[in-house]
Amino acid sequence: MSPANDLPGFFFDDDPPDSVMFCCTMNAIRSPMAEGIMKKLHGTKIYVDSVGVRDGDPDGLMWEVMDEIGIDMRSHKPKTFDELEDTYYDAIIALSPEAQHHAVELTRTMACDVAFWNTFDPSIVEGSRDQRLEAYRTVRDQLMQRILKTFPVGG
Repeated sequence: MSPANDLPGFFFDDDPPDSVMFCCTMNAIRSPMAEGIMKKLHGTKIYVDSVGVRDGDPDGLMWEVMDEIGIDMRSHKPKTFDELEDTYYDAIIALSPEAQHHAVELTRTMACDVAFWNTFDPSIVEGSRDQRLEAYRTVRDQLMQRILKTFPVGG
């Protein structure tokens, strides 16, 4: 067995995690993208969820760029840490500094590592619609690469 990249302490090659949570600031773009990608790649083999630190609104540009790769995110409803039904996960991956802080607090009394994948927030990009969509695509593609590297398909 070899350790999974970016998540020290976990050995996923022969024993993938049963549950993974992605978190970001508002659960509207980055963490739902990661959740959708993970579900597409691993189906129901791994329970996947996502949350945000603060309330967010659904993001149409996120929906659009996820549709481009065959993932329909229109049913995703942003939720916060306070709305979690279950707080036990094998791995928690924070995609923003604020989410990392909340995840560390959540896991203070749990045997769960928190990984930090500092991920750009594409909603801050200004410019034309095409320029903004390109920023969202870049984040989506970076998350896809990182997820494939950390949670190989068939692993």
